Amino acid sequence: MSSSSGLTFKLHPLVIVNISDHYTRIKAQQSGSASRPLPPAPRVYGCVLGVQTGRTVDIFNSFELHYDATQNVLDRAFLESKQEQYKKVFPKYDVLGWYSTGSDIQDSDMLIHKALTDINESPVYLLLNPTINHAQKDLPISIFESELHVIEGVPSLIFVNASYTIETVEAERISVDHVAHIKPSDGSSAATQLAAHLTGMHSAIKMLNSRIRVLHHHLVSIQKGEAPYDHSLLRQVSSLVRRLPAIDSSRFQDDLVMEYNDTLLMTYLATITKCSSTMNELVDKFNTAYDKQNRRAGRSTFI
Repeated sequence: MSSSSGLTFKLHPLVIVNISDHYTRIKAQQSGSASRPLPPAPRVYGCVLGVQTGRTVDIFNSFELHYDATQNVLDRAFLESKQEQYKKVFPKYDVLGWYSTGSDIQDSDMLIHKALTDINESPVYLLLNPTINHAQKDLPISIFESELHVIEGVPSLIFVNASYTIETVEAERISVDHVAHIKPSDGSSAATQLAAHLTGMHSAIKMLNSRIRVLHHHLVSIQKGEAPYDHSLLRQVSSLVRRLPAIDSSRFQDDLVMEYNDTLLMTYLATITKCSSTMNELVDKFNTAYDKQNRRAGRSTFI
């Protein structure tokens, strides 16, 4: 059943990337073996953010939710905290609805939908199907609205399908174009540089961990009387320990979160850039073939 509200939905690429990343992370955390096979594909939940201008609804961003599917309980405290945080960064964005993953709507979805009506009286439900279907050409995404229908004499709230379009604003196009023109200076690929950087960080952390273990073992030996007191070494260890609170300050946490968000943004933009480049190549090839056919048809008609 199609929606009769007359709303126009515009979905932005960042929402699709966020949901895909959320599902991939949760699925990667599952483990299985020969004796214990992999559990069924998980369902992830979150809120979608955006702006409604008149009859046009732009869905710009999203964030995750904590939902206990076994007891059908939504973590309201976490939702309110995330909503407040996003309001500080994006004051114009409102919670438009929620998202989930799966091949079809489930009975429990209406419970979540009704639980969010105190935030938005008519929330939007975005459903992404993570199952790969090579025959499907459209995006595996559906947007639903809720409408009150009388079924067998009983008023019931049901989901109705709503149409949508993929939209990008000028800032998103500029960012994607900027990332597309960034190339490594030494000619190596970005993936190779990232792997080398992560390998170096892993080696440094591993070395630091081994040195800390040596210090801890030596201090335990001193405490047990198995090793003599070395005042010079103890002063150096004390100086090292005093530096630990420096990474527990609010300023350090803010800088860490900012750098983490910047890294995620660059990852998202790189993914969007790759998809946009593929689409541009397809459009260019189609236009070239179409122009050739028109020229051939024009010459044959002229003769």
